[in-house]
Amino acid sequence: MNTVPALFESIVARQGGEPALVDGEGTLGYAELNTRINRLARRLIAHGVGPDSLVAVAMPKSRELIVAIMAVLKAGGAYLPLDPDYPAERLSFMLSDARPVLLLRSSSVAPLGAGPEELVLDDPAFRATCAALPGHDVAQHERRAALRPEHLMYVIYTSGSTGTPKGVAVPHSGVRDMAATQAAVLRPGPGDRVLQWASISFDAAFWDVSLALLSGAALVMVPADDLLPGHPLWNTLLKYGITHAVLPPVALSETDAEDVLPGGTVMSTGDSCTPTLVRKWSRARRMFNGYGPTEVTVGATIAGPVRDAGDIGIGTPWFGKEVHVLDERLRPVPPGTEGELYIAGSGLARGYLNRSPATAAKFVADPFGPPGTRMYRTGDRGRRGPDGELFFAGRADGQVKLRGFRVELGEIEARLAAHPAVDVAVAVVRGELADAHVVGYVTTTAPVEPGDLRAHVAESLPAHMVPARVTVLERFPTLANGKIDRGALPDASAEGLPGGGRAPDAVEADDCAVVVCAIVRDVLGIPEATAADNFFQLGGHSVQATRLVARIRERFEVALSIRTVLESATIGELAAAVESRLPG
Repeated sequence: MNTVPALFESIVARQGGEPALVDGEGTLGYAELNTRINRLARRLIAHGVGPDSLVAVAMPKSRELIVAIMAVLKAGGAYLPLDPDYPAERLSFMLSDARPVLLLRSSSVAPLGAGPEELVLDDPAFRATCAALPGHDVAQHERRAALRPEHLMYVIYTSGSTGTPKGVAVPHSGVRDMAATQAAVLRPGPGDRVLQWASISFDAAFWDVSLALLSGAALVMVPADDLLPGHPLWNTLLKYGITHAVLPPVALSETDAEDVLPGGTVMSTGDSCTPTLVRKWSRARRMFNGYGPTEVTVGATIAGPVRDAGDIGIGTPWFGKEVHVLDERLRPVPPGTEGELYIAGSGLARGYLNRSPATAAKFVADPFGPPGTRMYRTGDRGRRGPDGELFFAGRADGQVKLRGFRVELGEIEARLAAHPAVDVAVAVVRGELADAHVVGYVTTTAPVEPGDLRAHVAESLPAHMVPARVTVLERFPTLANGKIDRGALPDASAEGLPGGGRAPDAVEADDCAVVVCAIVRDVLGIPEATAADNFFQLGGHSVQATRLVARIRERFEVALSIRTVLESATIGELAAAVESRLPG
């Protein structure tokens, strides 16, 4: 019972008639879901998938995505999740770097070019072939080799401080302790509904899936637009009767806590949880705070239930985990003293795929464990309280958490610096929680527009890593030792703004576009926004889009969808959509 298929099959045997997956199409029971998974798994085995085979999966949020991931694991393989919304260049890099034996996609995802053989799972002919296969559980002898806990489970790509993303290779060995921790602390089970919130390209998505399918609860899958912080997320929590949700602080801060998750469980993770969020979300429900890097099986510690408190800890280690707070000579520091956090025990990744030097630098010998064991050097600072609870104290390097995403500023800087006109590039984070954003600073060897630099970054990096603004400097401020003084970089709030253009002074004061432009300026905290500008090119992101929709609803009593903001090429076009919905 130390692999995902074995744990899942034990749940199916006990809860076969219980709901396993709920979405817009209806409900799938555990027995029916398992049958679909088994049939696809047999097809994958026939294509050569077995233990330690890596299979790429590129599909939008849907029941088919869950079937695909679980079928890869049932076949004995490991999945490489590819978010279809990522830039094509980023997806191509992951495919070429990981070299999967197969790519699974849906017809809604365009072919990803040269690479492994592709199977289109919703092709009618492919579905008919799978439907003809046996639906009972896949036995060990049917696989190309017996599946064991040390075999690979998934590869998740995270940013690299050198500018190159790294694939984190995680085996099955930590799953049993993770599921035991979920059962003991969060207590999901039959009758509960777990929201699948995180993008499949993040390990938090595996937490969502396992929290439901390894406990007998139902996993709720909805389109990404219905998960945007604010009213869309609130409506989804209410509509589907969610009882368990794991959300980053930025989503919690933007979403109303009233009438949702009554008596349920919410867990904050991915960024620092604040007392304000605890006061907001701990009423009428149990609230937890979690911590853990991608280099372990999703997480390492959990705190809670947390209540109104000034200093929110990250709790104590999961079952099977140990967390050490060490100095630079790997000696334990006294309680209350800051040190670097090291994680040991079950669930450590094998390391970074095809990157032995990086693996050796971060996965080091564990001086506190049996010979041959390792611990992961997180690069996070922390301290231990007198009662043993751990507290997070920030990063020791240039890695940051941005609106719940783990971001290496070095990767953004490397992409900016790759532009032929850029000499030196620096990236920093401005703002907090929902307003947090990356700002880029460059010196150049030739004239270049800030908007062109943002577009250059967007060609290969996901949206949350694209600088909201880029400022071109004549020279960087420096410290006495000649290094760039990041603390002295100018405030970019009024510089390097993409768009610019004319001010809307010539338009009548009661013009709808003028009001919408004013709302955009206020939401983004920028000095200028015109009807000709694009909301996202001005630095807006999905969380701010939900805030924009809420402000428009408040001002005009018009209910716009997030999709309208996403599809509006300009603020003027968005204003026209608002005006078309006004009475009279």
